[in-house]
Amino acid sequence: MKAVFLCGGRGKRMFPITEDKFLFDFLGKPLLEHQIKVACEAGLSHFVIIGNPENIAKIEQITQKIPGVKVDLALQKESTGIADALKSAEPFLHGQLLIINPNDVFSSSAYTKILAEAEKATASSYILGYQVQNYFPGGYLQVNSQNELLHIVEKPNPGEEPSNLVNILIHCHNNSEELLRYIETAQTTRDDVYECALDSMVKEGHKIKVVPYSDFWAPIKYPWHIFKVMEYFLDNAQPYIAPSARVSEKAHIEGKIILSDNVKVLENAVIRGPVYIGTNSIIGNNALVRDYSHIGSNSVIGYSTEVKHSYIGDNCWFHSNYVGDSIVDDNCSLGAGTVLANFQLDERNIQIKVGDSLVDTGYDKLGAIVGRGCRIGVNASLMPGVRVGPDSFVGPQVCLHKDLRANKIVLPKSRYYVQDNETRLDEGKRQEFLRRLTD
Repeated sequence: MKAVFLCGGRGKRMFPITEDKFLFDFLGKPLLEHQIKVACEAGLSHFVIIGNPENIAKIEQITQKIPGVKVDLALQKESTGIADALKSAEPFLHGQLLIINPNDVFSSSAYTKILAEAEKATASSYILGYQVQNYFPGGYLQVNSQNELLHIVEKPNPGEEPSNLVNILIHCHNNSEELLRYIETAQTTRDDVYECALDSMVKEGHKIKVVPYSDFWAPIKYPWHIFKVMEYFLDNAQPYIAPSARVSEKAHIEGKIILSDNVKVLENAVIRGPVYIGTNSIIGNNALVRDYSHIGSNSVIGYSTEVKHSYIGDNCWFHSNYVGDSIVDDNCSLGAGTVLANFQLDERNIQIKVGDSLVDTGYDKLGAIVGRGCRIGVNASLMPGVRVGPDSFVGPQVCLHKDLRANKIVLPKSRYYVQDNETRLDEGKRQEFLRRLTD
């Protein structure tokens, strides 16, 4: 059986994050590498990975380093949905297929459950279904009493869901040629050709079994979903301090800590796990890193900086900052005194506008989301949930309370004026202050 990873799409809701989700690093490895490892644990070893012109070279670079797997690469020239991706890889698709969205993170039991059902050979196809408590912007499954698919409703409006069962894109098809035939004949004006093909299969008498799955599942659809994935990897990692890491005797570390090669933790720094620190990064004097924080490689968490429950990319530099519940992409710098605030005065959940809709993030504590290549000046304040587009600058003392698009500079207006200084200081008063302190 071949595992087909769909890597050709482009995230439309991830601003200001521009990197493909499956290329995001966790514990020093891209998510795609983690996904292949999980699939291998379930017994899979032959992969078809469908990329686009912008990421196919990175995919090849990642997969070449993974031993014991066979990988076929296919190119999807335009990101026009699952069906188009499968047609792009048609020369590699024969027999049984397992179709997977690698932007969703799940445990290996997701594979073992669906593969165990497929071995029974009681249906043409098998798909995973997950019960949700709250509305999720995805496909919903309508099933009969035997857990057989009746209909897929793609992204219904809140309150119009046909069930509480959400479609997880781990689908097993026994006959790939037949699936592609239904894709070719599907009729729709939306990008749901694949889902319409499955509906057509059901209407023509093919059984599609919905396999219940209730273990860990974290889809990355919005930037703040990175937190759940970060927490999952930290929870499942083993504590580790590389032999080349250097921790001052005057530093304090506790809990689950992962320090990569050449990490330095300086005097009076405090790290409270779970925390990951990437290769060559420095935790400076009097810094505090805590509560599920993930620091990338070659980053400096400088003097008196606090990082709490945040994802920090590679090559980031901080100095005397507060970074709370934030996501800061690669190559960013924060000037001294800058604060990424994470809690509104009204204590309500943070809401972020995505397209024309206001989305409840589900977090009452959510800081800034900063795209790669940004510079934030001294004493700037970024309000909760503010997004800063890639390669933008926020000037000193700016209080940013609205999103900033990519490649922009925001500067404060100066209000001060200059006049002659006619004040004369009493030099004896300073001596009097000093005497009081020493008495």
